[in-house]
Amino acid sequence: MSEIKDSNPSFVLESIRHVNFRDVPIPEINDPYDVIVQIKQTGICGRFLSSSDVHYWQRGRIGDFILNSPIVLGHESAGTVVGLGKAIKHLNIGDNVAIEPGVPCRHCSYCRSGSYNLCPDTVFAATPPHNGTLSKYFKTAGDFCYPLPSHLSLEDGALCEPVACAVQMCRVGKVRGGQTVVVFGCGPIGLLVQCVAKQYGAKTVIGIDINHKRLDMAMNIMQSADGVFEPPQWPRTDPHDADAEVAFYGDVAERIKSEFKLGDGPDVVIDATGAQSAIQTGVQLCKKGGMFVQAGMGRENIVFPITTACIRDLTIRGSIRYKAGVYPAAIDLVASGRVKPQKLVTHRYKFEEAEHAFEKVKNGGEDVLKVIIHGVE
Repeated sequence: MSEIKDSNPSFVLESIRHVNFRDVPIPEINDPYDVIVQIKQTGICGRFLSSSDVHYWQRGRIGDFILNSPIVLGHESAGTVVGLGKAIKHLNIGDNVAIEPGVPCRHCSYCRSGSYNLCPDTVFAATPPHNGTLSKYFKTAGDFCYPLPSHLSLEDGALCEPVACAVQMCRVGKVRGGQTVVVFGCGPIGLLVQCVAKQYGAKTVIGIDINHKRLDMAMNIMQSADGVFEPPQWPRTDPHDADAEVAFYGDVAERIKSEFKLGDGPDVVIDATGAQSAIQTGVQLCKKGGMFVQAGMGRENIVFPITTACIRDLTIRGSIRYKAGVYPAAIDLVASGRVKPQKLVTHRYKFEEAEHAFEKVKNGGEDVLKVIIHGVE
């Protein structure tokens, strides 16, 4: 292990909506498979089920994961190895690595089947009560650090995390050659899902969003979609009439089918928004026997067209984090240039500006896609 003598400044979520910069203890190698990484680049996750920095900051919880004590934020990171346990063979001091932020127990039935994203004992960065990566130094398991090819930057390495989320969503949806895929949301995750779906052989990919600039990103910058659609919003003549709302979005689904000549509907629908309107539209859009994947995170409870899902014999799946093999696949997609997440980066901040970076993501806007925080200098 290299000698680490200085401090460990960190961006800490003290309580809901209260963040602070302070030193936390410098991590030490106490397991032969431990690695210490000096964090150099970190992306901010806005609203997805892998983990969400902004949700914990603003709400203090995601499902059963509740903020009860301070944690360091951040989980989309890459950096340079500065400490190695004696058993680590695939890494050397000075290697640049992408960090898979969740380390499972490796022993339960979920882990042994490869579905370690479901492991109940996973230590996931910035998921209470575990600290995240927005520190100068971060300790994790060496087998969840992946050496970056020399032509990739550390920013590329940090961006491999959202690409891994997109790979997982496409695998959950069983996206394959010749299929038609509709993705709700043209934010960072939605755009990456579209890119990965194309790489997995989808014949037609349609992106749906209410943001003009993001639709333009899908068509002209990322070139991830073959077509895009801006859906109308329910006029809410009676906000308590759930049946009327579902019927309205059923009509929107028919418009999408008609405009893109989708026949009975797409093979796969992936929702990367969490918006009730998108979910209602997507379920009614999906073809009989099709696949609907829920990945975006909005309200915990919504009005859901369950009858439609039943009578169409839809397969409905949730997507969480990443299974075995997903992270290496994501790195390969980025390294080969087949998926280019760098195009999503719109804002970069110094470590000392981390709170401003989080405010930028929370406030959103047409010009905000991926926000990156540089490591401690």
